[in-house]
Amino acid sequence: MLSQRTRYTIRALLHLADRYGEGAVQMSEIADAQNIPPKFLTVMLSQMIRDGLIASRRGREGGYWLARAPEEISYGEIVRLTRGSLALLPCASRLAYEQCKNCVTLDQCRLHRAMLMVRDETARILDAISLADPIPIESVEPVQHLQSEDDPEQGAPAVAVADRDRSAVGKHDLAGKA
Repeated sequence: MLSQRTRYTIRALLHLADRYGEGAVQMSEIADAQNIPPKFLTVMLSQMIRDGLIASRRGREGGYWLARAPEEISYGEIVRLTRGSLALLPCASRLAYEQCKNCVTLDQCRLHRAMLMVRDETARILDAISLADPIPIESVEPVQHLQSEDDPEQGAPAVAVADRDRSAVGKHDLAGKA
């Protein structure tokens, strides 16, 4: 699951991508438009400056803007910068590998192998989508979620991109074709 920090960061960067080439965008505009607490946004934007995704200027005419073109910044890069890894388990991480505690050996662990496949597929999809790619809200259909007694999310709504909607993503086909 993506952290709140990662979701806020993606939304803030998407806001800057929408305004790319128009000059500096004030932090208050981003915070208001994206419903992000200003103190939290300040910390996130500072980190994105250090990571080279955005630039800033102080003063009355100051603000923030993308340091690179939107098509050069992928969702995968943002998730890795804010979360550290795309993997769901530490043993499935490429950059931050850590053997799971209380686990069998890697060559015997089927969960490890499954999580490697999940990580690779997640990376393929998120690395193919940039801040410039249009993802129309209308093309995303809510997933019907059945409630069960042992459901920790209590039937929380989810969204998924239907097969017929994958072409709406833009120049990248989520099935792996460009």
